[in-house]
Amino acid sequence: MINSGREWDFMELKNNQSIQTVGVLTETRPWGKYEVLLDAPDVKVKRITVNPGQRLSYQYHEKRAEVWTVVSGMLTIILEDDKLFRGKGQSVRILQGDRHRAWNETDTPVIFIEVQTGTYFGEDDIIRIEDDYKRDHSGN
Repeated sequence: MINSGREWDFMELKNNQSIQTVGVLTETRPWGKYEVLLDAPDVKVKRITVNPGQRLSYQYHEKRAEVWTVVSGMLTIILEDDKLFRGKGQSVRILQGDRHRAWNETDTPVIFIEVQTGTYFGEDDIIRIEDDYKRDHSGN
């Protein structure tokens, strides 16, 4: 990708074999939805919407770390049993193996960007400790 002044040359980005982009893949979940914005061998980026009063499973990953940046709303985060809060423009780093959960305790949707880095980004690298929706412990 070349920055020629103010515009990016996306043809070079498209022709780079090490990068895969996704138009926008949207997956609905009981807690809200996520959209895959970028899926490449070394990074995956999602836009996650958590509906009011909902929360993701308390989980960890063996093969990836994550950084969450809030786009709108107030996100409650459980990280290694500590309760944290992040608002618009604020971030939290989740290390590989850290137990974590995103939670919307408000009455409006919360949106955050999740950047995953590591060696594998499949949904089967979700090891659930606790899940409000009774899904199995392996990401399914």
